[in-house]
Amino acid sequence: MTDTPARPAKRLELTLRALVLGSLLALVFTAANVYLGLRVGLTFASAIPAAVISMAVLRAFRSSTIWENMTVQTVASVGGAMGAIIFVLPTLVMVGWWTSFPFWTSFMICAFGGVLGVTLSIPLRRALVVNTDLPYPEGVAAAEVLKVGSRGEDQTEAAVRENKAGLITVIVGAVVSTALAFLASARVFTAEAVTYFRLPTSLGGGATGMGGGVSLALLGAGHLIGMAVGLSMLAGLVIAWGVAVPLLTAMQNTPGAAEAAAMDVWLNQVRFIGAGAIGVAALWTLTKLVRPLVAGLTAALAAQAKRATAQTLDRVEQDIPIGLVGLTSLAAVAAIGVLLWSFTAGTPLAPHAPMLVVGGLLYVIVIGFVVASVCGYMAGLIGSSNSPVSGVGILAVIVATLMMVAAMRLANIPADPSVIAYALLVTAVVFAIAVIANDNLQDLKTGQLVEATPWRQQLALIVGVVAGSLVIPPILDLLNGAYGFVGGPAATVVGAQPLPAPQATLIASLARGVIDGDLPWNFIIIGIALGAAIIVIDEILGARTRARLHPLAVTLGIYLPFSVVSTVVVGAVAGRIYNGMVASSPYAAVARRLGVLLASGLIVGESLFGVFTAAVIVSTRDSAPFALLPEGSAWPAMAAGTAAFVLAVIGLYAWTRRRAARV
Repeated sequence: MTDTPARPAKRLELTLRALVLGSLLALVFTAANVYLGLRVGLTFASAIPAAVISMAVLRAFRSSTIWENMTVQTVASVGGAMGAIIFVLPTLVMVGWWTSFPFWTSFMICAFGGVLGVTLSIPLRRALVVNTDLPYPEGVAAAEVLKVGSRGEDQTEAAVRENKAGLITVIVGAVVSTALAFLASARVFTAEAVTYFRLPTSLGGGATGMGGGVSLALLGAGHLIGMAVGLSMLAGLVIAWGVAVPLLTAMQNTPGAAEAAAMDVWLNQVRFIGAGAIGVAALWTLTKLVRPLVAGLTAALAAQAKRATAQTLDRVEQDIPIGLVGLTSLAAVAAIGVLLWSFTAGTPLAPHAPMLVVGGLLYVIVIGFVVASVCGYMAGLIGSSNSPVSGVGILAVIVATLMMVAAMRLANIPADPSVIAYALLVTAVVFAIAVIANDNLQDLKTGQLVEATPWRQQLALIVGVVAGSLVIPPILDLLNGAYGFVGGPAATVVGAQPLPAPQATLIASLARGVIDGDLPWNFIIIGIALGAAIIVIDEILGARTRARLHPLAVTLGIYLPFSVVSTVVVGAVAGRIYNGMVASSPYAAVARRLGVLLASGLIVGESLFGVFTAAVIVSTRDSAPFALLPEGSAWPAMAAGTAAFVLAVIGLYAWTRRRAARV
């Protein structure tokens, strides 16, 4: 099979059917990423699942091409990436500024920030995609999938079979994870198999807990992040629940039952230790990328400047004309300016609106271009999924809130919740730029490898931004109404379990703490020291061995609930075992690809069921609308859930391996 895709007589690329299918997939993957991100603090890359589904669906049209599939994948991928805005946007509810998510305001934050993410990164395409040796792991993998599975003269029968098997694998994974999630919501199973206990007096008598979640979505997330990141999260879990929680409950003689004592200390003390550690890890990760970013940009731009300028560019070099890019960027900036101005109306910020709007727009433009460059480089270096984009949000909110503190002092702006909310609004726009730039250069790399037309692909990116932005506000409203968020207003249904939203919770706490000056600095400082120690250990390991301790993953393991972390770790281990079992087989590459698609299906199925459940909860005002059994009998339900989870995992991986063998 050749590297160059077969060229039909007519190039079909930016077609209506591709845009429609891509937009529909964008809605699905965005909804799934919103739910998963709010629950566990992780999102998944949707490029490869979208490409597989596209190739299976468009095969019904004899005229379909690899470039049409590229368009579908681009729209769906960027729409799914837009879901990462939930790392910031829910903070406006958490601080009490919103009680729900106003559609047009939320849409404008996502859409115009996302469009700027596209336009600001278009000038970077030649520097960071064409004239570079960055690996772009996900972009290269997606291109290989498209070459193998798209219709063409050189496509083998095995490629056709793999394409069909991939779609079936995604569907089967989604159906099984949905079924297990339904049984958990019906109380046939418990959603978590956890237990809390106190250690013996000889060990201090502190309280702690252990267990895991009965969640195939979390297992799928673990499979995708891999063994190295999974073990790093396990290290964070041990630090939090094996050391910090039992030590602090023992030292403080925390009263109450084991569960109450352990959760009180973890929520009010250990999580702030984790927050400090996350901040240090995010800063370190970004700092390490500064030198290669500057060197890469300098070398690429210097090489580009030496090139002779052709009168007519080759098709594969044709970006959206720079004048149109500038006009689109100006339109997006103007819309953001209107958004910021309207935000100040009726608040103590109104008299200072001109200063705040100008300052906010300068911040968005300058910092936006910086984060577009940094996130684009990070995506090329380590992949979109592994890129520490949440660290950009943490840094952005710290800078934005410090600027607001300076503005309060210079202009005598009174202390008011609107100050915090304005800082979070500006941060949300910058973060929208970051998440899109983090994804779209990966997509542009895929396009380069399959010889797509850049300007057509860039238009598809904008369509994907709009599609993802349309679904985010209603999905957030549903989840907020059904479950609520930790630290935010109570859910409308009594007894609903709030979603953790770990990054949003941290960002809201940082914003409030910087403005109000009431952060629990003692625990944050401990976390900063711990984060520094983790970084030192990682550097020592990297210098002496091939093993690494990913600092951001370790700190997330401290910050997230232990039932979430433990299940993700199980998924990472299960994925490693599966890949190891098929490694020596003649169908190893196919089996690994189907394993990725199975994991994606597990995430999509359970996540979409979670969104559907939220809609039913809100419409019926019943926190357990599918309950078939009354509350109680925890141990039988826990045992049944654990058994079903284990059997489902073993059965799905075995079935996937058999499918791969038959391709």
